[in-house]
Amino acid sequence: MSRRQPNPPPSAGEGACGAGGRGAGATSPESVLPSPDPLRGPPSPAEGRGKRVGAVFAAVFTVVLLLAGALWRYAATLPPLDLTQASLRSTVILDRKGQLLRPFATADGRWRLPVTADAIDPRTLAMLKAYEDRRFDHHPGIDPAATARAAWQWLAHGKIVSGGSTLSMQVARLVEPRTERSLLAKLRQMVRAVELERSLGKSGVLDLYLALAPYGGPVEGMRAASLAYFGREPARLSFAESALLVALPQSPEARRPDRFAANARRARDRVLDIAAERGVMTDAEAQAAKAEPVPALRKPFPMLAAHAAEQAHAADPEARVQQLTLDARLQASLEALATERTAAAGPALSAAILAIDNRTGAVLAHIGSAGYLDAARAGAVDATQAVRSPGSALKPFIYALAFENGLAHPETLLDDRPARFAANYAPENFDMGYRGTVTARVALQQSLNLPAVELLDAVGAARFVARLRGAGATILLPRDTAPGLPVALGGLGITLTDLARLYAGLARAGTVPVLTHRLDGPPAAPEPERRVADPVAAWYVADTLRGAPPPENALPGRISFKTGTSYGYRDAWAVGFDARVTIAVWIGRPDGASVPGLVGRSHAAPILFDAFARFGGEPEALLRPRDALVVSTAALPPPLRHIRRDAPKTFAATLGVPLKIAYPPDGARVDLGLTEGAQARLALKALGGQPPLTWMVDGLPVAEAMRRQSEWSPDGAGFARISVMDAAGASDSVVVRLE
Repeated sequence: MSRRQPNPPPSAGEGACGAGGRGAGATSPESVLPSPDPLRGPPSPAEGRGKRVGAVFAAVFTVVLLLAGALWRYAATLPPLDLTQASLRSTVILDRKGQLLRPFATADGRWRLPVTADAIDPRTLAMLKAYEDRRFDHHPGIDPAATARAAWQWLAHGKIVSGGSTLSMQVARLVEPRTERSLLAKLRQMVRAVELERSLGKSGVLDLYLALAPYGGPVEGMRAASLAYFGREPARLSFAESALLVALPQSPEARRPDRFAANARRARDRVLDIAAERGVMTDAEAQAAKAEPVPALRKPFPMLAAHAAEQAHAADPEARVQQLTLDARLQASLEALATERTAAAGPALSAAILAIDNRTGAVLAHIGSAGYLDAARAGAVDATQAVRSPGSALKPFIYALAFENGLAHPETLLDDRPARFAANYAPENFDMGYRGTVTARVALQQSLNLPAVELLDAVGAARFVARLRGAGATILLPRDTAPGLPVALGGLGITLTDLARLYAGLARAGTVPVLTHRLDGPPAAPEPERRVADPVAAWYVADTLRGAPPPENALPGRISFKTGTSYGYRDAWAVGFDARVTIAVWIGRPDGASVPGLVGRSHAAPILFDAFARFGGEPEALLRPRDALVVSTAALPPPLRHIRRDAPKTFAATLGVPLKIAYPPDGARVDLGLTEGAQARLALKALGGQPPLTWMVDGLPVAEAMRRQSEWSPDGAGFARISVMDAAGASDSVVVRLE
């Protein structure tokens, strides 16, 4: 028989109110609450927490709505966004392939290099988004979820725990820096973040972050940081390197690895953990990355072609990116070569190297010194622009002028023996010896002084200097002096740049190139063609120099080259060329002091041949012109077989009438009256001279033209150089235009 519990006694309230009656003043608070459901029992703790969470969510939602309204109202009060300062970048000088040669800091001393997301390793970008802003690709500049989380934490803790900043909001803070951390500052960042996304898009905002993010000290932007801490571009970084670059902007000064390595390592490892947690990498990759050390020192920024970069920046200071014609690989290799060879040659020596593309005139390498930062070698001095004595390096152009004017041929015999010229000038050979009678080819290959002076005496020193200046070279002579025979052996001043241009002219059939330094600059104004020799004379010289004896341990016959040594062993030169490239080398002291034993053949020539080896590829020989005369000495016309110094240069010594071309006059325009099928003939007439005469056109003898009056059948219209030489070696020359 079951026992039933007796009903509980009535409470005091119930007794006071009576059954069914509720007195207003007698009821307790509990009496108004609904009775618990007898089937469910009392509320559980979880239900209580759920109600509290719901209340907090409602509060957060309210805060977010209020925040959105505040943003809308606040945006209307802000001035237009100004990106002028944010767009400022360091000037960067690039090579012909876009590789960085040298950056320059901004006017306020910051390193802020141009960079876009395309130049960053995609894994680095994935790590950045995973760590800083997982929903960057989807939100409009403000992440509602992150904002709600920040509001929750604010309400729960009574203070700002996290700001919910997106990458776009961080860019807004970088574009408009603010020192205060307040709700108003956060509102401004939100407004600006939306504006940035609307105006620039996701890619533009990401590019701004990559360019402006701080990395400690004056380093800003991921590209500058990658170069400063790892010494390379950010296109291919390791996981550890990427993680460090992602971590640094949050606290750039406190995490600088060159000052606070422990802080940098902890921050990097935290990024690696988050990246592994969010699937950017595996746990094994993260653990392997943590084993890598952090860089202890900042590396110097690249400084290839320092002199060329400075000149380009000075010429166009407003251009933030300049692309030069230089080849970074060749430039770096030749800079190392100059440093290595000068260190071995002796203290205080410097070197300069210039490489020119013969086809285009583009400067491929510009080494101004043996070390830009080496004060002991005056590295800041650009020796490619210094005016120095070339020694024998200009001899080839004396021979070219003699060949062009019909005074000599590579197989013409010259006398190499002691002699005294006008003004009591008595030069000697470098080795103080003499070879007797030699061909012009051998005399030039062995750089004999007496034959070169003899030919200069024949063509005229003033005429020779005028030819060099007409070709575009700046020639400096001793003050208040006229050109004399000493210019054959270096008695003038010229720069390495001009010397290289003249030799490039020999490689280009006599046409001197206009040097180009920039690929992206405005097109240069057209310049008149400048010639240092006619095509046949240029080939004669190039072919002769190809047979010059090479320095020790070098292969012969590969390039055409010439060396030079200035008076007093102050300068050593070597210039060489093939069909592809001309390379010029100078070595000496920047202050012009004498260096005993400094000789072009032993100091500059080895650098030249090594430079050609580093240029790469097989040298290309120059094509022989159709009109070149390749014969032995015996097969030359009699006046070209031997130039004797004791022979009178004109017939004036016997008859008083000098040799002169009477027709056609110099500079004349001759109408040949050419008609289809007709053979034009040009009359030739000379006065004076000692018969027989030899007529030559463009360096080639005219068949059976040995009299004062003759004729020549031209191939067609164009310019022609007509020369005549008598039996005594006297000559005259004119240039005419045939129409």
